[in-house]
Amino acid sequence: MTADNLLRRTKPHTTTVLQNLNHISITNFNLKNNNNNNANKTWSFADASFLQWTIGDVFGVFKHHPIPCFFAFSLLFFMAVEYTLWMIPPSSPPFDIGFLATVHLHRILASSPNLNTVLAGLNTVFVVMQSAYIIGTLVIEGRPRATVAALFMFTCRGILGYSTQLPLPEGFLGSGADFPVGNVSFFLFYSGHVAGSVIASLDMRRMKRQGLAVLFDTLNFLQVVRLLSSRGHYTIDLAVGVGAGMLFDSLAGKYMNKSTNTLS
Repeated sequence: MTADNLLRRTKPHTTTVLQNLNHISITNFNLKNNNNNNANKTWSFADASFLQWTIGDVFGVFKHHPIPCFFAFSLLFFMAVEYTLWMIPPSSPPFDIGFLATVHLHRILASSPNLNTVLAGLNTVFVVMQSAYIIGTLVIEGRPRATVAALFMFTCRGILGYSTQLPLPEGFLGSGADFPVGNVSFFLFYSGHVAGSVIASLDMRRMKRQGLAVLFDTLNFLQVVRLLSSRGHYTIDLAVGVGAGMLFDSLAGKYMNKSTNTLS
C-alpha cells in the first residue's frame, strides 16, 4: 500500500444533511446567528431573528407545532374573557364551574346523609391506599422518591393553605368519615387527596404498573367528582392538586439525582 493510498483511506468522510427549512424546532427557531462565534459581535437591529423569518417559517410553525399555537390562541381568548368579565363582589359567593357541573349530585348527597357518609368513608379508604403505597415504596421497596415528593407536597400545601385561608364553600356537606376523620378543620388550597394520588400514580407508571396506575387515576377522578359534589373543595383546589403532584414528583426526582446522601 502506497503512502498516497494510505492518505486517501484515512481522509475523514463528511456527510451533508439537507434539512427541511419548514420543519422548525421551537428551541432552535432561526438561531443561526446566535452561535458562539458571534458572542462578541456588536448586536444591531438587522440581526433580529424575526427579520430572517420567511413565509415558510411562519406556516411551518402552524404545521409542525400546533400545540404551542393553540396555547397562543388560548392566551388571546382568555385575555378577552378576563378583561371583559364582571368581577365577583365581596358579598357574593365565589363562582365555581365545578359546583355548577355537580349541582344535581350535590342535591342527592344533601338529601341523603347516609350516602354522603358512605362515599366519604370510601374516599378515606382510597386515601389510606395511596398513603400505604407511597410509604411502602420507601420501607419495603427501598425507593424514596414518592415519599420525598409527598413530603415536599404536604409541606408546600401547609404553607400555602395557612397563608390564604379560604372560606368553606356554600353548601359544604361534611362527614365524620371523611379524611381527616372526625370533622376536624383542614386547608382547602390545595387538595392533598388529589396530589397524593397523582404522586402514587406517577410512581406506578415508572415501575410499569400500568393497571394499578389506571385504577388510581380512575379512583382519583371519582374522588374529584365526590369532593365537588359535597363542596369539600373548590375546583381550583383540585386542579392545582393535580399540578402539585406532578411538580413535586419531578422535584423529588431531581433531588434524588443530585443528592449525595443515598436514602435507599
